[in-house]
Amino acid sequence: MVRKIFFLTAILPLSLFLSCTRSGNSGNNMSERKMEYAAVKQADTLKEVMSVEEEFGRFIERFSKDEKFQLRRIKFPISVIVPDTRDQGMAPIEESVGKYDWEMLDLTYDSTYLTRPYDQYYQEVRFRNDTAVVEIRGINNGIYADYYFVRIDSEWYLVTLYEASF
Repeated sequence: MVRKIFFLTAILPLSLFLSCTRSGNSGNNMSERKMEYAAVKQADTLKEVMSVEEEFGRFIERFSKDEKFQLRRIKFPISVIVPDTRDQGMAPIEESVGKYDWEMLDLTYDSTYLTRPYDQYYQEVRFRNDTAVVEIRGINNGIYADYYFVRIDSEWYLVTLYEASF
């Protein structure tokens, strides 16, 4: 009888320990799987963002060089916000520009624009969902513009612009 009690008291803690260890490993495996899934999902999202940025880069290059392509990829009449030159404070006003009044727009950029002697500026592109905003900011010269693009049916279109340069 003493042997049975000794045997039970020795085996019971050992079996509890092993079962806890196994369930702990199971939880770790589950959390490891969740972490792997999150990492894969994050990598996929990063690839998608990079793909969108590369696609937009190719689009912007063609948009800036091919006038016919540019005219096809603008949602006319386009709403533009520009300074009112008739107002002393140059308060911004909204205007509508039609296809026949549009002037070719060049949004290509290289880093020499940052260091040239006059009209220095930098350009950034910000992405959010299916939207890209090309931001142009001058360095101590009043250049300030935002160009808003939207991806519609997998194609980029300029939909509005904000030109506050003076």
